[in-house]
Amino acid sequence: MDVSGAWQRAARGAMLLGADGRLRPTIFAEMSALAVSTGAINLGQGFPDEDGPAEVLDAAKAAIDGGMNQYPPGTGMPVLRNAIAAHQERFYGLTPDPDTEVLVTAGATEAIAATVLALVEPGDEVLTFEPFYDSYAAIIALSGAVHRTVALRSPDFQPDHDELRRAVSGRTRVILVNNPHNPTGAVFGRETLELIVELAEQHDAIIVTDEVYEHLTFGVAHLPIATLPGASDRTVTISSGGKTFNTTGWKVGWLTAPRDLLQAILAVKQFLTYVNAAPFQPAIAVGLRLPESFFTGIADVLASKRDLLSAGLMAAGFSVSPSLGSYFVIADAAPLGFDDAAAFCRRLPALAGVVAVPVSAFVSDENKGEYASLVRFAFCKKVDVLERASAQLARL
Repeated sequence: MDVSGAWQRAARGAMLLGADGRLRPTIFAEMSALAVSTGAINLGQGFPDEDGPAEVLDAAKAAIDGGMNQYPPGTGMPVLRNAIAAHQERFYGLTPDPDTEVLVTAGATEAIAATVLALVEPGDEVLTFEPFYDSYAAIIALSGAVHRTVALRSPDFQPDHDELRRAVSGRTRVILVNNPHNPTGAVFGRETLELIVELAEQHDAIIVTDEVYEHLTFGVAHLPIATLPGASDRTVTISSGGKTFNTTGWKVGWLTAPRDLLQAILAVKQFLTYVNAAPFQPAIAVGLRLPESFFTGIADVLASKRDLLSAGLMAAGFSVSPSLGSYFVIADAAPLGFDDAAAFCRRLPALAGVVAVPVSAFVSDENKGEYASLVRFAFCKKVDVLERASAQLARL
């Protein structure tokens, strides 16, 4: 397939363009297809296999039945924008104006894309932490910017502060932070977040935070960068309802930002999806107003699932890194004699009836060797599924 121009840059940035110039499928598509063709348990893709809270699902049905099926306002329905602002104040003490500082998007991925395309010029630098969510590289390439990275190394996957200082310069336009972090499950400490703010102030950079796992942390509290001194005027905070409410297919995300930044992002966003998910927006608003017990409960349940799968992986012979947040845990296949996680993941359905994803899918080509034997497993599945997967992995 021939691609050209901007889309060729995006495909190359996402490492989807082969040496022959043809597009190749993502590792996620490949592994999911492998799960279907072999009947293996899919612990590769990060989507739950259980529905979210009944209140949220019922609100969506009621919205559909009530005729809420046409275009919503361009910035999002007031009921959701107000709920987002109230959520930010309830949990973090932040007070965005729902009319001028809140924007509803087609998932967090669109929010990230619109933000980078709006705020970055060709030749600017965008810094991410590596490994990184795969769409980051694609959208940075599409913008014409230069992608810089700071490594997160096992077992704790925290950035080295000296490396971070060296990576940020006057050319850095955006520091893109995913916290809690996919794929590693790391949660950055306060000192790291404060350093990011310090460097952004020093070099007049914008901080963009991807916080979709904000309510899925284990034993540590989520700390939004926007709450730190000096951060609020230069931070775009992004999240979504998909991970919190088990509604990943609804694609309801949002961002909060200072008015001038939001207006620039809106100018791009309106030409991407324009608007989306009309009946799901009031439903997510219901979710954001659920009692605090709901939010602590989902984290507790997910933590028990993390523990279940981590114990199974260790019993199978993997070394396992601690996961402090997200849906994911990182396991090292090297103790089992596998130094190439990509090859291992392609064999894993036959070896154990389980599908996972190599961490090398989340890193740039030149750095794949550092993560060569690491595998990402998703634990956002039913308990009986995780128990079966653990038993099958014991065959290794």
